Amino acid sequence: MNRKALAAYIVVAFIVSAVAALSGFSRDTGEIAGVRDSAFGVRMRTAVAFNHDEHNEKAAIEDCAECHHSFDESGVKVEGESTENLECSECHMADGKTKMDLMRAYHLNCKGCHEDQKAGPVMCGECHQKS
Repeated sequence: MNRKALAAYIVVAFIVSAVAALSGFSRDTGEIAGVRDSAFGVRMRTAVAFNHDEHNEKAAIEDCAECHHSFDESGVKVEGESTENLECSECHMADGKTKMDLMRAYHLNCKGCHEDQKAGPVMCGECHQKS
């Protein structure tokens, strides 16, 4: 391989790596991503497209625990304690609960808030949009 070909190969590899790194980084900065939980294997509907930062800004949500809530053993919400580092299934499928219980928890948390606030999608196809 001559020097020009090697230099071109290195430049192309650098550009590909940079694009891959930047696209991975952008997911952490509010880009639309699917709401996912490893407990769901085969889905009945498409994953919900969700822009975390945009949603929280529009809804004026500053406390992560608003959505990523935590409850004590007696079922009382623990103020100021957040579970954003956990998948919802870690609690909502514990103690013999099923995927249906997990689905119900997602819907009650998201759709329930939208209904209470009279803002945001509440119909299936408004969240679970076909690509």
